[in-house]
Amino acid sequence: MSNHIVKILQSYYITHDVKCFIVEKPDNYDFVPGQATDVSINLPDWQDKPRPFTFTSLREQRYLEFMIKIYLNHNGVTSMLGKTNAGAELILQEPFGGIQFKKPGVFIAAGTGITPFLSIFRDLYKQNKLYGNRLIYTNKTSDDVIMDAELKKLLKNDYLKVFTRENIIGFTGRRIDRNFLIENIADFGQHFYVCGPQDFVKTITGHLLELGVTLDAMVIEE
Repeated sequence: MSNHIVKILQSYYITHDVKCFIVEKPDNYDFVPGQATDVSINLPDWQDKPRPFTFTSLREQRYLEFMIKIYLNHNGVTSMLGKTNAGAELILQEPFGGIQFKKPGVFIAAGTGITPFLSIFRDLYKQNKLYGNRLIYTNKTSDDVIMDAELKKLLKNDYLKVFTRENIIGFTGRRIDRNFLIENIADFGQHFYVCGPQDFVKTITGHLLELGVTLDAMVIEE
């Protein structure tokens, strides 16, 4: 397995607890939109603690971009990344991951589960092939939404936000359960892409299977 040491070019918060990292791109390094890589911090106590993070940049860009949720109350990798800024070094592995675009469909994301979809949406938009895809994106509150303005620009009316812990006029304040899916999706014969916490993915895919979605039409991270 190849290690690539790269320098952080920029780092900044895009929400109260999600930080964007722009890093150098190794020569001949490529990925498929939706894929991730293992990332570790190039410091003595952190080099052997890789964690998987998804690329959010376009594959043809000269840099790589990651959007990472920072857990400051845990003495772990993301807490350390919260203190890591431009000039520091990261160690990247080779790309991996099963989330890739197949056919137009419904994307269902929770929290930072939006990151592989963001890479896919940006790629499809650049090719003028985004039409026909829809996003249902759930977060605890409106402050947790990642790249909201860009998602509105890309998807327009095909972008539905769901908030579990607040009620805002014009938006849905509830959880994505079986009834929600029935009320908001007319066609269960299309492709479905699901990403988020493990329990969320398990619950949503279970509902979709009950509603007639086939395994072949479902794209998740195994």
